[in-house]
Amino acid sequence: MALKDQNAFVSQASSGTESQDPRYVDIDLWPASSILDALAEAQMSATAVVKTSVPQIAKIVAAALPRLQAGGRLFYVGAGTSGRVGLQDGVELTPTFGWDPERLVLMLAGGTKALFEAVEGAEDREDMARAEILSRTPETNDVVLGIAASGMTPYTCAAIAAAREAGSLTVGISSNPEGRLLREAEMGLSIVTGPEVIAGSTRLKAGTAQKAALNLLSTTLMIQMGHCYRGQMVDMRVVNAKLERRAAQMVQLLAGGTSAEIAEALAMSGQNVKRAVLVRSGMTIDEAESALAAHEGNLRAALTSRQEHE
Repeated sequence: MALKDQNAFVSQASSGTESQDPRYVDIDLWPASSILDALAEAQMSATAVVKTSVPQIAKIVAAALPRLQAGGRLFYVGAGTSGRVGLQDGVELTPTFGWDPERLVLMLAGGTKALFEAVEGAEDREDMARAEILSRTPETNDVVLGIAASGMTPYTCAAIAAAREAGSLTVGISSNPEGRLLREAEMGLSIVTGPEVIAGSTRLKAGTAQKAALNLLSTTLMIQMGHCYRGQMVDMRVVNAKLERRAAQMVQLLAGGTSAEIAEALAMSGQNVKRAVLVRSGMTIDEAESALAAHEGNLRAALTSRQEHE
């Protein structure tokens, strides 16, 4: 093993992502119920660690929000489990919050194939990472999230370094406080979950902690960008019958009206709940569009402004 690789391994081990918890050395002899208890306890501890990280996440939100409000894109970069966790969080932003897919960049070491199987050597390709992210031309208003449980993944670290050089806001999310990723990124989120029940298997509590942290981060950003009103996802993309019913229920809850009136408002608005609510409040569709444009897409602000001028 090369010295550089040895040092990386030692750093990972000291962080807990590769070390073994002595409590579980004989777990293969345990009954199923005891194994399940141990795994459940580990999952609970992972989310507890994320709760303690809320102040860090709040600082990241504060730095990212103005860039995204100015039209920046949101990047997710990772390899293996961490990369797939990032992709899962990212792809859900468009259907849930109406996030423009043109403003979402998803980078997984090994590409689409790596979604379904391990791609040998992909996470070690720093050259590929730099080429891939630079081909997307990262800019000042872009926010680039790099996720790596070990904090040492070459692909993720190199992509974050390149994006930072280009002036983007870079955020490293890692379970290793000593890892390279947190040094390469402008802002770091260290979520130290310790040894896994199965040593080195970061698909367990490290993965859970990453998913929870990303959920907190992206959802808060979407709320503060006006994609949520009164606890409802008012920019939800309506793409099937179930979501058509949900959209009608939201308009009923937020603005009232008969089934026919709600259906008409949704039809006029292109099945957008936010605009349908404004139509039900008495606006034309053109007035609704103008009101949202004047208030950066914030439905509450648009409704408040209308009430103040009545």
